[in-house]
This record gives sequence, C-alpha cells and structure tokens, in this order.
Amino acid sequence: MNREWAINKLKSFLETASITYVPDAPNTVGFWNYKLDKPEAEVQAAAQIIEQVLDRVLPAWRKEEWPEGERQPYWRHREAAHRAIAQLEAEQELIDNLGSGAPQLDAATLHPWVWGSVQGLWSSGHFREAVGMAAKAINAQTQAKLERKDLSEAKLLSDAFSMKPPASGQPRLRLGADDGSDTYRSRHEGAGSFARGVYSAIRNPIAHELDHELEENEALEQLAAFSILARWVDEADVETTP
Repeated sequence: MNREWAINKLKSFLETASITYVPDAPNTVGFWNYKLDKPEAEVQAAAQIIEQVLDRVLPAWRKEEWPEGERQPYWRHREAAHRAIAQLEAEQELIDNLGSGAPQLDAATLHPWVWGSVQGLWSSGHFREAVGMAAKAINAQTQAKLERKDLSEAKLLSDAFSMKPPASGQPRLRLGADDGSDTYRSRHEGAGSFARGVYSAIRNPIAHELDHELEENEALEQLAAFSILARWVDEADVETTP
C-alpha cells in the first residue's frame, strides 16, 4: 500500500465530511443536530473511495463497537479515518518496536552441523566466514558418513544422492525405502540438485569474493539452506554394495 497516498486520502475525506453543530431553535429543546458542511453527494463520492482504504487498513471498521457520534452523519467513517491515519503514520514505528508479526528464524534451531560449527564466527560478525564454515562442516560430515574422501562438496553430494546403484567405493545416501515411486526418485534427484546449487551458488562465491561481507539476514538465509542439506544427509541411510 502507498501509505502517503492513503493518509492524504483519509485526511482529505475528513475535510470533505466535516460537520457543524446546529443548536436547538429558540423555544425548543432536544432538536439539536449536526449537518454536513458540504453537499451530501460530495461526501458520498469521497466515502465511496475511502471505504476501500479503510477496508485495507482496518478490515473490521464497519462492525467495531466504537462510541457512536449521536446525530452525526458519517460518524463511523470519520472515526475509522482518524484511527486509520494514526495506524498508518505509526506503522513503521510499530514494526521497528513490536516486530512485523511474521515468523522469525532462530539460528539455534538450525541443524547442529551448521550452527554448532559457526557460533564463534557468527558472534564476532564474520558472517561470510560462518557460511563458508557451515559448508565445510557438511562436507566433512558427509565424507565421514560415506567413508569417502575422493570427492568433496557438490560432486560428493551429487554422487551420494544419485539414483545409480551403489558401487565399490561409491555408497549412496537414501532418503527412505525405495518404493519405486516417482516421489522417491524426485526426492533424490532434488537433493542432488539442491546440493549442487548451494555449493555452486553460495559456497563458491564466498570462497572467492573475500572482500564481500554478507549482511546478517542474508547470511542467516544461506545458513538455513545449508541446514536443510545437513538434515537430509544426517537422516539418510547409507546404501552400499551387497
């Protein structure tokens, strides 16, 4: 939403829908009221637009139990407009201090191979080195699990998740029992492709772009990607030749 535009529309509506108190006529009691300062047709036209803004900012505004402005035409629209302006103007401040309400990733919940290997680097602000260390840790753990050091990183993982039968010196990682389904094949082809992707698109640039530091949120996203790979490797069974 264009907040500045919405705020201006709301303020403009409040001017258009302004009202004036009309007191009791002489020698009468209880006949006071309020009247619109501008023609009702003009207010109706403005209300037609502003209702769509209010529906976005305050979805329940039509049913909120606010104190009613007695005898005040369009009182609910004006009440909602005031509230919506306050909401929009404070929106960034609310996000900064209360958070967006979106789920947040806790690095401590990443796979132990990842977070356990990078905590020291992370706490000192070495985010690029931390991601690189996570990639090395997964490589080392995979080599140990497969008892294989002739390959590393992308080639190692791609070969490990290959759908080819295991051969001498070439064990495979299997994510569950082979039931002959397309899903089984897809999981392993996808895992191999994912491994090639994270090592080619994340690990390799980190190793060569030594002058490029990562922002913390970007590094955390990359750690999460390696955490997915680590969990697959850790949970997979090793299939060897009979």
